[in-house]
Amino acid sequence: MYARPAIAVPVFQVRAEATIAPHDAPRVMIDARDLARAYDLETASDDDPLAHIVRLTCARLNVAPRHFSVTIRSTIPLASGLGSGAAVSVAIVRALARYFACELSHEEIAALAYETEKLHHGTPSGIDNTVIAFEQPIYFVRGQPIEALHVARAFTLAIADTGIAAPTKIAVGDVRRAWENDRARYESLFDEIGAIARAARAALERGEVDALGELMNANQVLLRTIGVSSPEIETLIAAALRAGARGAKLSGAGRGGNIIALVDEETRDAVERALLEAGARRVIVTRVE
Repeated sequence: MYARPAIAVPVFQVRAEATIAPHDAPRVMIDARDLARAYDLETASDDDPLAHIVRLTCARLNVAPRHFSVTIRSTIPLASGLGSGAAVSVAIVRALARYFACELSHEEIAALAYETEKLHHGTPSGIDNTVIAFEQPIYFVRGQPIEALHVARAFTLAIADTGIAAPTKIAVGDVRRAWENDRARYESLFDEIGAIARAARAALERGEVDALGELMNANQVLLRTIGVSSPEIETLIAAALRAGARGAKLSGAGRGGNIIALVDEETRDAVERALLEAGARRVIVTRVE
């Protein structure tokens, strides 16, 4: 956000899946199993994200949205800062493109999913849909070409869910209002955050994983200062650090959702236990390489 860089990596332990099947009736049926919803595309509102991405993709493929069904399943926690909405959108775009035997580039898939991200988040950064569409670590600056991020040395993250839905629209809106009221202060804070992202990129590309933990901690201090942390986030971060994590910070817009902690083989089990004991709804351990 605010023209500063960010780093994002895919998490392959959780995924969204969309299945397209022929349907005898002319209408399109949407079956969102995880939301316990099944409905007709024709009667869906314009602000329904699933209907929106189906309509957008069919328009892009130049096909009529008729005679098929869309079934969506996902193992990604909802509203937790892990890009669940973007993952579902990307899955639907890919499934429709395959069903109609059309080729779409990663850039086209990300762009379609971004339009639906606007319904979820108001003014999204574009990072979720991009990293999910490309399925590789990326260095991202809004409005600039995507840059693949080379990770010279693999590292491990423990991702802990606070169990609190991340109110992305609200958090983003609050930060924007604060920025409008005191631009000089917030521009300075954003500059510091951007510098941390650039330093983290350099560390990852040189294989200096040890430096990453300190950068994550410094980033969390700034995120706390701009008002996007929460007591639940702070509790999990403190538990992870006490258990031996090298660094920890919130992920996504904050105010809930997930925290990420940098762990190694010696500390991962202890950190995972500590996070669960501190109230984490679930913990995903993922290797980034």
